[in-house]
Amino acid sequence: AVIEGGAELELGWLPPLVDGSRNTKLELGKPGHIMGNEGISLLEVPTTLDRSRGDVHAAGNPHYMSDPVNGKIAAEHIANAFCQLDAKNCNQFRDNLNKFNSELDAKIAEWQKILAPYKGKEVVSYHNMWPYFAQRFGLKMDLFLEPKPGIPPTPAHLAEVITQMKSDNVKVIVVQPYQNRKTAETVASHTGATVVDFPTFPTTDQSYVAWIDGLVNSLAKAFAQTK
Repeated sequence: AVIEGGAELELGWLPPLVDGSRNTKLELGKPGHIMGNEGISLLEVPTTLDRSRGDVHAAGNPHYMSDPVNGKIAAEHIANAFCQLDAKNCNQFRDNLNKFNSELDAKIAEWQKILAPYKGKEVVSYHNMWPYFAQRFGLKMDLFLEPKPGIPPTPAHLAEVITQMKSDNVKVIVVQPYQNRKTAETVASHTGATVVDFPTFPTTDQSYVAWIDGLVNSLAKAFAQTK
């Protein structure tokens, strides 16, 4: 089986890889090709496509796994697909799904409680990766260091971001490990903001739940330090 995140995020490299495998069971539309975004309502689906708007995804924002409720939807879909592919082990897949959901339900309630005091808070992000996380936890994350998705920050745009942050008293900037932290730190130096490492995916030794837990707690800590 191959699990594709979907929403065209892997469009540039996955189709040639599947074709090169010469495994017809992995072709799009076959049971062995699992679309992770099936059943998930994607945000920011553009009404028109225009390259002048930057790297906009035609199917909608593909970073849906930062909402843990979407994590549950994806897990159930994967379990169903595995049951279709390996019926004799379906009970084990279902048991694992139930354990995952029980753990995640408890953590979602905990995360909501942790971030509840900061509902409505604004956060600056380097790239537009967090609309699902923001929606789930009642945050605003619609101010970006990039002038447009995939377009490197410019001095003029960063000046506008600094002005907006000062006006709205925004004190937290989140940045992914592979992005230019120095840019975020420069903006922070002009606004008194805290820069928070915000990884887009779990690390190799980290579970999905631990990843979301790290995001929630690091953000709450930053909010608490910048009251």
